[in-house]
Amino acid sequence: MGIQTASSIPVMEAFYTLQGEGFHQGRAAYFIRLGGCDVGCFWCDVKDSWDASIHPQLTIDEIVNGAIAHPSRLAVITGGEPLLHDLNALTNLLKQKGFETNIETSGSSPLTGTWDWICLSPKKFKAPLPEIISKANELKVVIYNKHDFEWAEQYAALVNDQCLLYLQPEWDKAAEITPSIIEYIQLNPQWRMSTQVHKYLNIP
Repeated sequence: MGIQTASSIPVMEAFYTLQGEGFHQGRAAYFIRLGGCDVGCFWCDVKDSWDASIHPQLTIDEIVNGAIAHPSRLAVITGGEPLLHDLNALTNLLKQKGFETNIETSGSSPLTGTWDWICLSPKKFKAPLPEIISKANELKVVIYNKHDFEWAEQYAALVNDQCLLYLQPEWDKAAEITPSIIEYIQLNPQWRMSTQVHKYLNIP
């Protein structure tokens, strides 16, 4: 079971930046990175997010007030694994304040919240739930080695027909694996490339 509260959520960090990955790449966005993860990818670049207990509990009002302070009305909820928490109250208030709500999730915990965009990034360490696979707007598969292409296709066969398909090189292996991703997409043009542009730009 995840850690759930209706009035407060552990927040590792919240910041205003540009979305660096996937379909919404390049858009100004307010990121809300929640604490807590039970997936545990060995290549995770935010392992400090895993332990929810070390991050401050912020009220829903505090979180949304932070978002309101910036001009963009795109809020991206990420983690950790954000669906360890009940996100109904947070997304309801964000929507009331005029925000578009996006989530980045492994899909391994039950879906809560009201979402304009669901980015599903499945992980081998804990499989996504069927209910989230079917609702995903974007499937973003991190490619660590060449075996991951076959694994990506397994999920591409499960998502809905409107779901956009992205392959993203694991950052530390990007120099090695990116040429293989380019070749794969050229042969399988239903896929698109997702690069972590924010890391190249040295922004959050």
